Amino acid sequence: MRIGIVTIPSAAETGPSVVEHVTAIARSAEALGFHGLWVTDAFARGKPTLDPLILLGALATQTTRIELGTCVVQVPLRHPVEHAHRVQTLNILSGGRLRFGVGSGSTKHDFDAVQADYDARFKTLTASLDIMRRVWAGEAVYGPALSVWPGSEGGPPVLLGAWRSERWINLSAKVLQGWIASGIHTSWEDLAIGIKMFRAAGGKRAVLANIFTDFRDPPARLPLPHVPKISLLCAPAEARDRLNRLEDLGIDDALLVVPSSDPGQLETIAGLIRS
Repeated sequence: MRIGIVTIPSAAETGPSVVEHVTAIARSAEALGFHGLWVTDAFARGKPTLDPLILLGALATQTTRIELGTCVVQVPLRHPVEHAHRVQTLNILSGGRLRFGVGSGSTKHDFDAVQADYDARFKTLTASLDIMRRVWAGEAVYGPALSVWPGSEGGPPVLLGAWRSERWINLSAKVLQGWIASGIHTSWEDLAIGIKMFRAAGGKRAVLANIFTDFRDPPARLPLPHVPKISLLCAPAEARDRLNRLEDLGIDDALLVVPSSDPGQLETIAGLIRS
């Protein structure tokens, strides 16, 4: 099982030094041997956030090998043709390291901020993904086709962040390149069911994202309304056992959210992986 890191920069903790903070995490994650560095997408939640594609563009300049991903971009909030162009740009600038995790979005405030239809988000997600894939194939959609940058034909691998259901599992497995579950909302039992459905449908890459990790006692206060269902808010020995359990279930990638106030825990996690 591969281990990746999710970074969620906090303006309250980084202040004006956000560039130094996020680039230091990126360089450290790559040097310590983590497989991926992933970012989230939110912008109308009552606190400052960073655009995920621009953030990954900056991190791409500071790394050379580590996979760069989104977990997940809210596709219905953007125009699909323009969005496809920006994603294509990031994939080129990162040397093909982008893994485009997508979702329908779950917070109405984000939709209200850009006058998007929250109730139609699931329909918009599938329609937009189809359009984006056509753009990456060089097809005309609404007008002239966008010229595909050499080397980016077909677009990056797309993984769907969604609840466990037959509809979304089949889309993830049969059309896209993977399924992303959430450690915040997914129970151990539901994860096991979802993985079995995903494999039965022919799915190749199962990811569990947003596994909040903190080895301190007590852990720092989480920016969540409830305790995550799957986490590594525990001692390192227990964290190793939980990671082994995820691997036994068939998870291919575990994406850990490390406290931005204590990035030094990356070294402890790296030690667990090697032990």
